[in-house]
Amino acid sequence: MMRVFKSAHSAKLPRLAAICAAVACTGLASCDEGGGDPRNQIGAHPMLPALQQYLLPPIRIAEAVGWRKGETPTVPQGLQVQALATALEHPRSLYVLPNGDVLVVESNGPKAPIFRPKDLITGWVQSFAGAKAKTANRITLLRDTDGDGVPDQRTVFLDGLNSPFGVALVGNDFYVANTDAIVRYPYLSGQTRITTPGTKLTDLPGGPIDHHWTKSLLASPDGSKLYVGVGSNSNITENGIGAEYERAAIWEVDRASGAHRIFASGTRNPTGLQWQPETGKLWAIVNERDEIGPDLVPDYLTSVQEGGFYGWPYSYYGQHLDPRVEPQRPDLVATAIAPDYALSSHVAPLGVAMYTRGDLAPTFQSGAFVGEHGSWDRTPLNGYKVVFVPFTSGKPSGPAQDVVTGFLDVNNHARGRPVGLAIDRIGALLIADDVGNTVWRVSSARTGARPPT
Repeated sequence: MMRVFKSAHSAKLPRLAAICAAVACTGLASCDEGGGDPRNQIGAHPMLPALQQYLLPPIRIAEAVGWRKGETPTVPQGLQVQALATALEHPRSLYVLPNGDVLVVESNGPKAPIFRPKDLITGWVQSFAGAKAKTANRITLLRDTDGDGVPDQRTVFLDGLNSPFGVALVGNDFYVANTDAIVRYPYLSGQTRITTPGTKLTDLPGGPIDHHWTKSLLASPDGSKLYVGVGSNSNITENGIGAEYERAAIWEVDRASGAHRIFASGTRNPTGLQWQPETGKLWAIVNERDEIGPDLVPDYLTSVQEGGFYGWPYSYYGQHLDPRVEPQRPDLVATAIAPDYALSSHVAPLGVAMYTRGDLAPTFQSGAFVGEHGSWDRTPLNGYKVVFVPFTSGKPSGPAQDVVTGFLDVNNHARGRPVGLAIDRIGALLIADDVGNTVWRVSSARTGARPPT
């Protein structure tokens, strides 16, 4: 049978949790084993060291402190960065409507049940890093009518949602991927608020555990299908294999009927989906597993093959076995596909945007921007930036370039953490920052957008 970690008796849970939390605190100070150079794990052939197993894995997190007045992220020469919107409530993803309006999904995960002491520790870690902030469960609309990079209208576009993440517009149908369902709303171009009740298209795997609550969403080019990234319900099946039914997968949903099938599987947490413009292929960013070392397993960016299996939980980065899973499935492991491009271990990619032309060209002619939310279990910290992966002929063709940095201060405190990305109507890069409660806009310095007031 698959290894399942049993819950402690409820009367013993607080005491066990206190002991584990104390051990975790000690790990914060002195028990970490540092990782190697993250650059060795970027690209098509990352270095994969021997795995390590822990009674309690080391924890290294960046305390969330936010941005002080006047502070911004750092961008290379020739670019400028400014706040498109501030004072948001945990902005997680972004979507640009055809008329140029920017939608900001302000959301956080639903309250998770406590089954094991580890769940208490995880919650404590997340709160320390700013991940347990209040959830607005809404979508805010930003409108910049004069194109100066500063919105002159801000409205609540849609609220009363249930931990939303992905959104998509097809014709006059606006779709929201809540944590437990895709809901459709009528939309008219230029509309600044939706008040009509939505209609459920299909259920999605939700609670009661809902370990990876975000559901990324992407419409097919012809509008007939929706693709949904559904994360696993655990790190490595510790909640039982039954809790993983149709999870760790990319769904294909028929937009007319709501019927779905598994388009690809073994993707532990596919947090972003995009079409590659030159080839028309589906690409995804995926958060891989934890707790087998600071340099395992690299998160990745990959094309997605129909019917493909990408390893989770039985193997990682192709056919490297994870011994924590019992029994193994050699039949599945033999088919496991190695990802196209490693982003390095524990960078936690949560946003991706393909780029081919616009305001940032020619510096960024063709490739993918990736928002790396940042690590919590390695030293040195990894991620906490936006990178650009160059493409040639529809495939990654070089090392990732740091584009937006400065989210960590000199003391390794998190002033912000990048999440969702989008490209606005002139080709500037938009970044949701869920610790800084800000949407940042990166544009060419030659555009001369005035600073916000």
